[in-house]
Amino acid sequence: MSSNYRNFRNNVPWLILFLEAVFIVLFYFLFSHGDESRSMVSYPAFQDVNHMVIFGFGFFLTFLKRYGFSSTAFNLLIVVLGVQCSVLIEGLFYFLLEIPHEDGVKRITKAAVSITAVVISTGAVLGKTNPVQLILMTVVEIMVFHMSRWINRMYLQVPDHIGMMHVHLFGAYFGLAVSSCFSEPSPRSEKNASTPKSALLSMLGTLFLWVFWPSFNSVLSVDEKWKVTHNTYFALAVSAVTAFMLSAMTTKDGKFRMAHIHSAVLAGGVAVGYTADRIQYPWIAMILGLLASVITVLGSYCLQRCLNPALEIHDSSGVHFTFGFPAVLGALAQVVLLVAENGTFLTSLGYSVMFHIGAFCVTISIALITGLITG
Repeated sequence: MSSNYRNFRNNVPWLILFLEAVFIVLFYFLFSHGDESRSMVSYPAFQDVNHMVIFGFGFFLTFLKRYGFSSTAFNLLIVVLGVQCSVLIEGLFYFLLEIPHEDGVKRITKAAVSITAVVISTGAVLGKTNPVQLILMTVVEIMVFHMSRWINRMYLQVPDHIGMMHVHLFGAYFGLAVSSCFSEPSPRSEKNASTPKSALLSMLGTLFLWVFWPSFNSVLSVDEKWKVTHNTYFALAVSAVTAFMLSAMTTKDGKFRMAHIHSAVLAGGVAVGYTADRIQYPWIAMILGLLASVITVLGSYCLQRCLNPALEIHDSSGVHFTFGFPAVLGALAQVVLLVAENGTFLTSLGYSVMFHIGAFCVTISIALITGLITG
């Protein structure tokens, strides 16, 4: 990581010790009561999400040759600290609003889903931040993400399992806002370089994420988990096929480029997360997966050549077109499907559509503003 910080031993261990002491004290006051309730989330479903966050994103971030070991290790550090912080913040909201606490497995599962936002943001600043900065970014982002989610839930009436799917949108734009405050490494610098071995490990992480993404989308669904899993798989399958097709069409030699496949195979899973429980037919999910993959591949050209240089944003792992663009598409698809289901734009439907658009705008606005402040 970056060497522009004081002695590692004098900063990182004491910061971790301080945070852990605070977490233990707060856990004592918030969770000292017994928890005998039956879990609404099965242990295998929780393990799917846990594998996805630890193994999937851990290897997904190993594409830079100088940060293979550090990206995997710091991903684990971020996750274990962030999950504790997320559980505490969620418990604090429940305590202040006098809402009964959820069972333990569901609580940890929601925390693991929430920490995905931080891991995505880490991809935008990889190679430019030191461990102290990553830990502080984790704590700040988790708190702000929960604030954004509770605003959407309490004032805009967004269901909790849909609000949780804003992790991709929030994580991408929070990370981009933080990254804009750092200087871009030199194009010839080793910080931008990758090797066949690091690229292979990163692709392994992508495969882990692809396999477990249906569980990620369905783990917090209240009803019709089978429908969410079914639609997510078809959207992922079509986005993967489209990624191979577009990669061969857009390269000069007509060969596959793993950079395209690495970014676009997950796009369908991100986009369908908002609407998987509303989609009645698999062909709708397949169309959404196709559009998400097209937007990801073509967006990578547009951003890398036009937008990023103009805005002076260096996106290390391409989180904008891997997670940001598909999440925007998914949010828009949610509105389109809501209108299509009702057929006519009645007053009540208009309010519902405005609430969904408002939640989308609130999430992006809070992510960009707090990301700039954090950066």
